[in-house]
Amino acid sequence: MNRKKIMLVFGTRPEAIKMAPLVHKLKDNKDEFDVKVCVTSQHREMLDQVLKVFEIKPDIDLNLMKADQDLSDLTSLILNKMKGVFLDHQPDAVLVHGDTTTTLATAISCFYSSIPIGHVEAGLRTFDLSSPFPEEFNRQITSKIAKWHFAPTDLSKKNLLSENIQSTSITITGNTVIDALYWVLKKTENNKKYQKKLEKKLNTILPFNWLDEKFVLITTHRRENFGDGFFQICSAIKKLSFLYSNIHFVCPVHLNPNISKPVNKFLNGINNVHLIEPQEYEPFIHLLKHSYFVLTDSGGIQEEAPSLGKPVLVMRDVTERPEAIEAGTVMLVGSNYQKIINGVSRLIEDKSYHQSMSSAHNPYGDGLACDRIVDTLRKI
Repeated sequence: MNRKKIMLVFGTRPEAIKMAPLVHKLKDNKDEFDVKVCVTSQHREMLDQVLKVFEIKPDIDLNLMKADQDLSDLTSLILNKMKGVFLDHQPDAVLVHGDTTTTLATAISCFYSSIPIGHVEAGLRTFDLSSPFPEEFNRQITSKIAKWHFAPTDLSKKNLLSENIQSTSITITGNTVIDALYWVLKKTENNKKYQKKLEKKLNTILPFNWLDEKFVLITTHRRENFGDGFFQICSAIKKLSFLYSNIHFVCPVHLNPNISKPVNKFLNGINNVHLIEPQEYEPFIHLLKHSYFVLTDSGGIQEEAPSLGKPVLVMRDVTERPEAIEAGTVMLVGSNYQKIINGVSRLIEDKSYHQSMSSAHNPYGDGLACDRIVDTLRKI
């Protein structure tokens, strides 16, 4: 039997996290699949951290990250490079993830090369092309090109059906980020020595007893929050740090200067606000596991946190993950000073409200998403 040649293409830290368990699952079936991993390195340092954690060595590394490149630069680079990759390797199918520039450009390159594409985490929508930007555009265009749509939830399938995607091309899988989360938790929880090593590392970063004291974990990086959005976010966090001096606020600061400059300007030097470097996936998950709740404008953490019983306040006006809002694990507060203060204050002061969000059902899967994707790929 000829093995199917499957290529997985990704370039950012979030993509790598969500594709890593699928790489391993496909390679576990080496009699059926010839697997190649191609990274664009849209994120370089943060991508390498994830590859190390999940013990993945790419077969092709395009290393496209350059200083001061914009979306047009990156898109054209990926298009040009992927053409050569496809000519060299002739994959039977290519898998991309989610909504990044790597996803969009690879999908277009596949279309030009007549290579069928599978879209992991398909069907997420806000139906607003400006929010999040450019992610909503990226995923909608990728859906037009994809042959197989691996939708994480019933709602994401309904979104695809509303766009006239055929039901036979859609598989509801759950989200692979839950597979990744369980993979890391199993690795750390089954190895107490390694767990202690993680805690020792975090002890050198955080100057408080984070294992016992309450802290809010904050992540923020969205382009649409650049400027006034970050001004309001930082102002709200500063106010909250004074209102709740017994609560710690831990913020891994994104490397982008559009983020790091305002965050450091407003929040540096406050005793209970801890600005730390971006963390590798394992220590980050360890922090998430011990946090009181999460304040974020990120995407994947809206899926990871509920799996650990952590309430999430989302600093965006809309989310492509409304299932969590309906389930009660997530609440939108926008990048609005007063709404952020109100949302955080309620979770701190109202224990029953915190408990209701903590115990709500996680709608994003059971950790078997990759098995369902592999089952579909067996039929191609």
